[in-house]
Order: sequence, then C-alpha cells, then structure tokens
Amino acid sequence: MAINLDGTFLGCKYAMRLLRRGGGSIVNISSVSGLVGGHNLAAYNASKGGVRLLTKSVALSGARLKPPVRCNSVHPAFIEGPMADGMIAQFRDPARARERLAASVPLGRFGTPAEVAELCVYLLADESAFVTGAEFVLDGGLSAQ
Repeated sequence: MAINLDGTFLGCKYAMRLLRRGGGSIVNISSVSGLVGGHNLAAYNASKGGVRLLTKSVALSGARLKPPVRCNSVHPAFIEGPMADGMIAQFRDPARARERLAASVPLGRFGTPAEVAELCVYLLADESAFVTGAEFVLDGGLSAQ
C-alpha cells in the first residue's frame, strides 16, 4: 500500500503543485489487478484499485484548473521484466508457469515495457488533450474474457 497507493498519491500531490502553473498530464501506473480481483491478491488488488480511483479524482480536480491538468491510468497485465520473472520464479516449474500465463492471454504473450512506455507517451502528449480520468487496459485481451 505504501508504494503502490501512497506513493502514487504523493506523486500526484506534488506534481499538481508544479503542473498547475502551466498545465500538463499525469499518468499513473495501476494494473489489470486494479480492475478485477484475485483470490490471493487482496492487498495488491486494493492498492491498484485505489490508484484507479485516485486517478479519476485527480483528473476531476485537474480539469478545473486553467490550464487544465489531465490524469489517466494505465492497467497492464503480464509485462516482461523483473516483476513477472519474480512471480514466475516462485512456481515449481517456472518455464511451464510462463507458458501457462502467456497462454491465458488471448494474444498469447506477455506485453513489453516498450508497449507500456508508448501508451504513456501518448497520454502525456498533446495528441491526447481531450483524455482525462480514463483507464487504459494493456493486457492482450486478458480482461475481455
């Protein structure tokens, strides 16, 4: 909770102080686990779900400013990297676990850090000037099932 939710809250708090002068955009990283529950992820689900609603509240507050400050959230599922590797390493057969997790994603693979970054760049850019308070699911179709 301290990192996932409190850290995001403090980031928004201090970013708003800076951005209120000239407008801008905040992108919060949540998780697909902030949208759907898991039987063994109560604290993680709660913290990432909190980021989702914090984002909406910050977006509404920022929209009142002149110029406005936008705020959106990104909700990735399995992304290649240390977090996924650490989770997979806990299984008896990590190679098999990776295959099963990838197979659970309709697109059949994990996402990449570059795909998350590209979405964030869009949300920070002027091209998304009419987007605020939105949640962007980056999960290869996992939550569509």
